[in-house]
Amino acid sequence: MADLDGKTALVTGGTSGIGLAVVRRFVTEGAHVVVTGRSAGKLDDVKRELGDRVTTVQGDVSSLDDLDRVYAAVAERGTGLDVVFANAGGGEFAALEEITWEHFTTTFESNVGGTVFTVQKALPHLNPGAAVVLTSSNIDVKGSASFSVYAASKAAIRSFARSWAAELVDRGIRVNAVAPGPIATPGLSGLAAEPEQAEALLGGLASGVPMRRLGTPEEIADAVLYLASPRSSYVTGAELYVDGGASQI
Repeated sequence: MADLDGKTALVTGGTSGIGLAVVRRFVTEGAHVVVTGRSAGKLDDVKRELGDRVTTVQGDVSSLDDLDRVYAAVAERGTGLDVVFANAGGGEFAALEEITWEHFTTTFESNVGGTVFTVQKALPHLNPGAAVVLTSSNIDVKGSASFSVYAASKAAIRSFARSWAAELVDRGIRVNAVAPGPIATPGLSGLAAEPEQAEALLGGLASGVPMRRLGTPEEIADAVLYLASPRSSYVTGAELYVDGGASQI
């Protein structure tokens, strides 16, 4: 039997990179996946690829109205939720003297606010024994020059995993975080303004990893599957680093 056979999962930010890899893995493991993303075209691509194993809903997690539409789609299915992967978010480089209010609020509204209200609005739909997985980052313990706002937002995610695990344990709901290191995704290369800069950025990040390479979205999907499945039934409040040893060695 597949790890998520007959389960219903929600993946936010599921149209590319880590999110899309998780959607594919969950479907392979037997789940029906509700997928959110901001791009209607990318959602259409996901639907064409995975068919009736997914329900796609366009929306931005920083919009409460959009989240209400997501959970209306969940309610319409009538199966509740067994897994929530709160993944949507992002960030941009800005040195301390360059940080603007817009940069700060955009990052925190998406990464922090989006995660808070994605999970809060999921509560009425979570089945007994459900698993919530949050996307943090190994930067939450490392820090990075010119990436401080993003790092702070991910440190908040780590804190949420602990606090929410304590709040929801009596419902049999587990809450954990997955902390990727540098992963070869469009979002990572998109931090650079030009292709040449992207190549230098990715090479520099890979050189800082003990394994001397970037991770793949599929490697993160494997970790998320573990935290989402009964295989991690005695794990809650934890953060699983999947970063080639960068935060540990």
